[in-house]
Amino acid sequence: MHFATLASGSSGNAILVGEENRSFLVDCGITVKKLLANLSMVNTSPLQIEGIIITHEHTDHIKGVGALARKLNIPVYATNALWEVMEDNLGDLKPEQKILVQEEDLSLAGMNIRLVPTSHDSRESYGLKVTGRKLTLGIATDSGIITEEMHRNLQGCDAYIVEANHDLQKLMHGRYPWYLKKRISSNHGHLSNVQLAEALCEWLTENTQKVVLAHLSEENNTPEIALSTVLGILRDSQARRRCAGLKLRVAPRHIPHELIVLEE
Repeated sequence: MHFATLASGSSGNAILVGEENRSFLVDCGITVKKLLANLSMVNTSPLQIEGIIITHEHTDHIKGVGALARKLNIPVYATNALWEVMEDNLGDLKPEQKILVQEEDLSLAGMNIRLVPTSHDSRESYGLKVTGRKLTLGIATDSGIITEEMHRNLQGCDAYIVEANHDLQKLMHGRYPWYLKKRISSNHGHLSNVQLAEALCEWLTENTQKVVLAHLSEENNTPEIALSTVLGILRDSQARRRCAGLKLRVAPRHIPHELIVLEE
């Protein structure tokens, strides 16, 4: 299994996931031009993309979805509630490109994908558990809390792309207006570095190889603060001892993370 964040943060999000020469995208909140350029930077042909799964309807996750689906003639997967609120924003799509996700599990690009409800100020929001032939990838951003579903489904994955949005002290002492600070730190906002680290302490197992910290705030976090906070909490827990070879990385904002290929 391989994966890469292609863009990460409030300016736009997209994730590539695949096995061998089959892949799919999680969201596309950047322009088609940027998405295709970033795919080329990780040596992936757009012809390998078999569909786009939508986690929620915010612009930084769907900005380029309609245009990309039309250009590549690929389907878009979303729940009924998400189709209701985002369909007009995607433009004209063929009926066969509008895939309604009615079960919590679906199959795409030869992999099983489970929708995992998160807690965000959108109509609905989801993380994903992707299961390939032998490996699993947990994806969870845009959540104000660790939901029961996240806890139940995301333990023991081989790799993670997970939100470490803000440092709470930076947020509260920063220049954002109070209403925005309140939204971000609420149960329907975004995960802090500490919230994410405490969840990882329970999720990580001996098989976990990689963790990519994603959706970092440009204003209220830095890669250095996110890494040091998460690593510090993991170091004081049993989790770090359980997976001594764990590699922790931060997703770049505008360019792709290098393609990560997991070892079977």
